[in-house]
Amino acid sequence: MEKHEAKSRIEKLRELLNEYGHHYYGLDKPIVSDAEYDQLMQELISLEEQFPEFITSDSPTVRVGGEPLPFFDKVQHDVPMLSLGNAFNEDDLRDFDRRVRQGLTNGEPTYSCELKIDGLAVSLKYEQGKFVRGATRGDGTIGEDITQNLKTIRSIPLRLKEEVTIEVRGEAFMPKSSFTTLNEAKEAVGEEKFANPRNAAAGSLRQLNPKVAAKRNLDIFLYSISRIENETITSHHQALNYIKQLGLKINQESRYCKRIDEVIEYVQSWVEKRANLPYEIDGIVIKVDALEQQKTLGFTAKSPRWAIAYKFPAEEVVTKLTGIDLNVGRTGVVTPTAILEPVTVAGTTVKRASLHNEDLIREKDIKIGDSVVVKKAGDIIPEVVNVLLELRTGEEQDFHMPTHCPECESELVRLEEEVALRCINPKCPAQIREGLTHFVSRNAMNIDGLGERVIAQLFAEGLVEDVADLYKLKREQLIELERMGEKSVENLLNAIETTKINSLEKLLFGLGIRFVGAKAAKTLAMHFETIEAIQEADFETLKSVNEIGEKMANSIVNYFEQVEVQDLIGELRELGVNMTYTGPKLPSTEDVKESPFLNKTIVLTGKLTQLTRDEAKQKIEALGGKVTGSVSKKTDLVVAGEDAGSKLAKAEQLGITVWSEEQFIQETAN
Repeated sequence: MEKHEAKSRIEKLRELLNEYGHHYYGLDKPIVSDAEYDQLMQELISLEEQFPEFITSDSPTVRVGGEPLPFFDKVQHDVPMLSLGNAFNEDDLRDFDRRVRQGLTNGEPTYSCELKIDGLAVSLKYEQGKFVRGATRGDGTIGEDITQNLKTIRSIPLRLKEEVTIEVRGEAFMPKSSFTTLNEAKEAVGEEKFANPRNAAAGSLRQLNPKVAAKRNLDIFLYSISRIENETITSHHQALNYIKQLGLKINQESRYCKRIDEVIEYVQSWVEKRANLPYEIDGIVIKVDALEQQKTLGFTAKSPRWAIAYKFPAEEVVTKLTGIDLNVGRTGVVTPTAILEPVTVAGTTVKRASLHNEDLIREKDIKIGDSVVVKKAGDIIPEVVNVLLELRTGEEQDFHMPTHCPECESELVRLEEEVALRCINPKCPAQIREGLTHFVSRNAMNIDGLGERVIAQLFAEGLVEDVADLYKLKREQLIELERMGEKSVENLLNAIETTKINSLEKLLFGLGIRFVGAKAAKTLAMHFETIEAIQEADFETLKSVNEIGEKMANSIVNYFEQVEVQDLIGELRELGVNMTYTGPKLPSTEDVKESPFLNKTIVLTGKLTQLTRDEAKQKIEALGGKVTGSVSKKTDLVVAGEDAGSKLAKAEQLGITVWSEEQFIQETAN
C-alpha cells in the first residue's frame, strides 16, 4: 500500500472506530458487532505498525496502554476541585434549601440531582476538541497527571465531536462486573483481593504501568464543566446536555427538580433502588441548577454553598469487641481503638473502630467482650454505635485508661478544658512517627511512596528521627530495606527531592503546629511570605492577621520559640527545602494605594465580552478589591456587562455606582 493510501485508510479507520466506540462504551448502544469492531481494530494496528509516522495521540489503539511511567507528574488545577458538604436526612436537606434561599437575591432556586458515583474524582482537559490531560483530584489544588491511564477508559473520547477547549470533571469507577472478575483473578493467583470497587478503581488509575489499567475495564461519568471557551451555558442541566452533545458520557439518572420536596422524593427513591445498579453509588449530589445563582452563593473555604451530598443511611452490623488498643497521635493524644471480630460493613472488612476517648466509653458503657453495633459514619469511618446489653454473659471486662503512655511510659496528663489524655514527652517514639506521617501526607509535603508502613520501617531502622532526616536518605540505606527494589528507591528519592520546591504553606502545615490547619497555613504563608517573617512575628502581629485567633497565635509563638524547632528549620533550609510562599501574592497596599478598588466591594453582573469573569475578578483582587456575588448596601461598585438583570436593577435602586465593561477595562489599564 502506498503512503498516501495508508494515511487515508488510517484516518478512515480511526473515524469509524471512534464512532463505534462512542456508541458502544459511551451510549451503551452498539451499532456494529464485536467481530466487525475487532477486525477493523486489527487492521488499524497493522497499518500503524507499518506506517508509524501516521500514529496520533487520539488513535483508538492507544487504549491498550503505553509504556510504564517512572512516576506521576504533579498537576495544579486551574479551578480547585473542592469537596462537598454532607446531608444525612431530610432535615439536613431542608436546612440546605433554607440556606440557599437566604443567600439568593435573584429568584427561587431549582435543583439538579445526580447519583453520587463511588469512584475516583478526575479532571479531563480538551484543547480544540483533543484530549490533552487527565488528572486526579489530589488535595483539590494539586493532583496527579494520569493521562495515559485515563486513555485506557474506552468511554473517554480522545477527540470530541466539536473542536472546543474545555475542562470537565467526573468520576472514574469500576463496574460491579469488572470488580468481580478482577477479584476472582486475584484470588486464583493467591493475591490479596480489593476491598471494594472504589479502591479497585483508584488503584487501577494510579498504576504506573498503563497496560495494567487497560485490563481493568474502568468506566466514567462526567458531571460538570469547570472551564470552557466561547460557549454560554446558564444552568447545570444545560451543561450536562452539552457534555453529552460533545460525546462525553453522563449518567442518565439525573433529574431536574423545581422544589426541595421533589429532591427529597428523588433521594428516597434511590435508597432501595441503588442495589440494582451495575455500579456502586454512595449518595446523591444536589446542586442549585442556575449557574448565576451558584455564583451568587459562592464557596466556603472547603466546599460550594450551592451543592451538597446526601449520604445514604449507614449500614449497621453486629460484631464482638474483643479488645481495646491505644494509639498515640502526633500531638500526644492517646486514643482508644476498638478491636473487633472482622465484619463486612458497606463493602469493606472492618477490624477496628475509634472510641475517641474514655468519656465516650463510659457513656456507651462499653466493655471488652461486648456484642456491639458497628456502622461507618458517612460510609467511611467505622464507629461503635451502641452495646447490645441483652447479649451480655457476665464475662465482659471493664476498661480503664492507663496513667502512663503506652509507648514511652511518660505520665499522661489531661490539659485544661480537654477530654483527652495526652503524652507531653516530645521524644515519644509514637509522636515522632505520627509527625513524620503527617509531614509527608497529601495536604502537607505530599511525598509519594512514603506511607505509614515505610515511615515505621525507616524509624525502626534508625534512618529518620525528624522530618529533616527524610531529605538525608541515601540510596544505599534504602536498598537494604524489605520491599525496596531499585525502582522503588529511585522513585522515592525523586519524590522527596521534588517536594523541596513546595510553597511555604505546605511546609507550615507539615510541621504540625498545634491549631494550624491547611487553611491557616495558607493564610500565614500568603501574609508573611517567608518562614523567617513568621518566626519573628509576635503574638499581637499574628493575632492581627485575618482568621488567626488568640489560641492559634499563642501556639505559633510558642512553637517557634523552641530551640529544637529553630534548629530544625535551619537544617531544612540547609538541605534546600523552600521557605518562601510561591503562590499568588496578596496585593500590597503601597502598590495599589492609587487604585479605585482598594478596600472596595465589587459585584460583576451580566455578560462580559472582552474579559472572562475570572480575569475581571483577578484584576480587582490584584488592585486590592473584593468581589462578591450579591448586591447590598455594602456594595461599592457594580460592573455591568451585556444583559445585566436584577443585580443592575438593585444597584440602581440603591444608588450604587455602576460601570460598563469598557470603563472597567480603562480604569484597570491605568
